[in-house]
Amino acid sequence: MRPLPDGAQGATPAGRPTPHPRHPGDGRDVSATGSAPTPATRTTTSAAAERIAAARDAFLHHEQLREDAVRPPILASWIRSRDSDVAPDSIDLPEIDRETDSPLMRAATPIVSELCDQFATEPVSLILCDGDGVVLDRRTGDSALRQHLDRVWLVPGFSYAEQHVGTNGIGTALEGRRPTEVFGHEHFVEHLEDLACAGAPIRHPVTGKILGVVDLTCWRSEANALMVATAATTARRIEEALLAASGRHELTLLHDYLTAVQRGGDSAVLAVGDDLVMMNDRARELIAPGDQVPLLAGATDALRAGRNRQLVVDLPSGATARVQCRPSWNEAGSAGGILQVSLTHRETVGRGSATPTITTALPTAVGSGALWTKCAQAVDRHFRTNEWLVLQGEHGSGRTTLARATHHLHSPAGHVRVLDAGDVGPRWLSEVSDELGGGGGGTLVLREVDRLPPAAAAALADVLEPHRESTDPERAWVVATRSSSRTTDSPELASLLDCFPRTIEVPPLRHHVEDVAELVPYLLARLTRGADLTCAPEALRVLMRHRWPGNVEQLYQVLRKVVSRRRTGVIRLEDLPPETRVLARRVLTPLESIECDAIVDALLDADGNKAEAARRLGMSRATIYRKIRGYGIATPEGAGMSR
Repeated sequence: MRPLPDGAQGATPAGRPTPHPRHPGDGRDVSATGSAPTPATRTTTSAAAERIAAARDAFLHHEQLREDAVRPPILASWIRSRDSDVAPDSIDLPEIDRETDSPLMRAATPIVSELCDQFATEPVSLILCDGDGVVLDRRTGDSALRQHLDRVWLVPGFSYAEQHVGTNGIGTALEGRRPTEVFGHEHFVEHLEDLACAGAPIRHPVTGKILGVVDLTCWRSEANALMVATAATTARRIEEALLAASGRHELTLLHDYLTAVQRGGDSAVLAVGDDLVMMNDRARELIAPGDQVPLLAGATDALRAGRNRQLVVDLPSGATARVQCRPSWNEAGSAGGILQVSLTHRETVGRGSATPTITTALPTAVGSGALWTKCAQAVDRHFRTNEWLVLQGEHGSGRTTLARATHHLHSPAGHVRVLDAGDVGPRWLSEVSDELGGGGGGTLVLREVDRLPPAAAAALADVLEPHRESTDPERAWVVATRSSSRTTDSPELASLLDCFPRTIEVPPLRHHVEDVAELVPYLLARLTRGADLTCAPEALRVLMRHRWPGNVEQLYQVLRKVVSRRRTGVIRLEDLPPETRVLARRVLTPLESIECDAIVDALLDADGNKAEAARRLGMSRATIYRKIRGYGIATPEGAGMSR
């Protein structure tokens, strides 16, 4: 990659655009050939443009912006651009091999050609990009605009993803997953301020996956409100062409899947093809990621039989799946169809109850996603056997809440005591001893024991030791919480943790982000004391695409900000704080989120060395580079990786 230096002139390697100097007074490009538009053809800067330019300058200098200084989607994109360390005064683009014979190119080329014929005399460029923002095709009949786009490297083979160029019509449409317009100084990089662009994402008509972007770019002075509508219409036409080119198997499977979902009510429904799996929300909630592979393997064999069948599959999580298989087609070497799944769980007999039960919902611990449910079930089993345990996880992930909720599920009126390690002292240790020796059962939660000084950890271990092997049925259930740590435990902390025979990892919210849909209404009800405040679907989708590094606690604080402004009605996109729109490009599956975290940890351990991180993870360098780009992992030199 090579940065675009201000004021650089002269020849560049073949195929690389040549940067030109910029006019020091008004920021306009000056072409040596005189082909850039002259001042007479420019519209005088409006008050709105000046306001946006001032807002951008204030943002880059970390000054406070007025709420109406810039459109919320643009501000959210500026935040993402800054977090990705995009340079605001230069362009640094990777040159990437582009695929010239893909289904997207085959479907889009006739439509792009037809539209370009209509724009032949207009100063506008039509640009087609893939799902990574790499320019596949660029057409314009205006020579001045073509030369300017060459200078800013908006040419085939270069990526205009937001992580490389900041806010722009291509990358921001990919990040926002919706038609997007960016005018003049709304661009993050100053070299793009003379342009206006409108991009619209192109989705696969069957899977819904974003395949690319179609973008219209022109001079800022030539922009109008029809650009984004034209881009969106063109994207829909390309999607229709993709649908017409889709195989009959995909269309048959899609039809059967939609029919099953509509008729299935609350059933878990999956569609399985040769290289395609679709599942509804209920299936994602119900079927743990580790259970999906054996479930699909058994069902695929059944579909190849070519007739309706019902299977019973024992799954690794301990659940048993009853699967109704209905083939959509069956040919030599190819089969696909619909699966309707119901799960039953292997029950366990618990302490204080003669009735076998299994925890799938806990009071005050909201969530029904597969990972959260599996964790809750494990905690429930240890409560029933009165086995002490450690709940390990990130701050705000719900460790204390989970312990409390498990206790209240079985003993709603029982005694629960939470003691924070931050309050450690002689009196604190005495309170621990009193709780253990009280003889009334109950639950004791020791929060953040990994923060105890070594001497305090050793003293606490001495207090716990006489009780940890007790067989008294009234012995207190003790839960310790600690953070997920990549550092070595001190000998004193290791000795303390020996008092707890089991450790359970509480998943961060990003690993079960589907539970945001349940957490939001629950937290809103708590914050408003039952007032009628709901979240609009588009706002909820934004919240579900956030990575939530602060977990449930961060979600709670964000909703507190919203409730401070609106206590009744419906929460819209504009009600959400800008930081909530620093999004992942898509919602990661639990397995993808875990893999993303593993890559980040490996990069941290390797001091940012990608080759070493790939070696530790057992993957190739090409694979780790691809996954770093795909997950949007920032890897600045000498700094920590961002998740």
